[in-house]
Amino acid sequence: MRSSAEEPAATLDGISASELAAQLGVPRVDLHASVSSTLDVANAIAADAPSGTVIVADEQTSGRGRHGRRWASPARAGLWLTIIERPTDARALDVLALRCGLYAAEALDALAAGAIGVKWPNDLYVRGAKLAGILIETRWRGTSPEWVAIGFGLNIASPGVEGAIGLVPGTTRLGALARLVPALRRAAAASRHLSTEELARWRARDVALGRAAIEPAEGAIAGIDSAGQLLVTRANGSVTRHRTGSLTFAEPLECS
Repeated sequence: MRSSAEEPAATLDGISASELAAQLGVPRVDLHASVSSTLDVANAIAADAPSGTVIVADEQTSGRGRHGRRWASPARAGLWLTIIERPTDARALDVLALRCGLYAAEALDALAAGAIGVKWPNDLYVRGAKLAGILIETRWRGTSPEWVAIGFGLNIASPGVEGAIGLVPGTTRLGALARLVPALRRAAAASRHLSTEELARWRARDVALGRAAIEPAEGAIAGIDSAGQLLVTRANGSVTRHRTGSLTFAEPLECS
């Protein structure tokens, strides 16, 4: 017997999985009423799923973020999804979370209450409050990626907690999904590290630029480089580069 935590959803706001796949131009959509995490579903089906498979859940009971953190994902209050892709350029994986964040911010801007900002390495912000988070999981075969799962949690409605925000009232999950999926797929299809043009687009949205940080190092944030490394200018003028870690500001972002 299928557990309630794995119960498939018949529709997403009235649209069936097959109809949704046709609208999005993807080979497969899996809809679920409730799952532990769409990333868990992706890991279970990725070996046989075609590139571009989209998994969406009404609710996640154990949605996850980086470093084992929990992402709150109540029923129908947001888009809780994972896309399975099969990239061929391992270098692009270095910057996939950043590229997904940038492309998603640009695609969702029209649905937000202000310009969507990006925060290294995997968050989207509006007016100092968190709107979305990204988590990438990769299965390797030797030195080549076999598949990647792009997990994306997006608040549609405001969660009603300090430091978090949703999209503008009246935004539907279908409306956001129609913008988001093509943007994430374009990001996944890109090759190499970030281009000069992509770095300029990132810089224009970077909520961290110039701010004082205490993690991953103390200093002023000077942006990112083409390989996705965070640049921190220390008190002595030296610049350190950080590929992993969390970015913690000396003062919190201000919500307005």
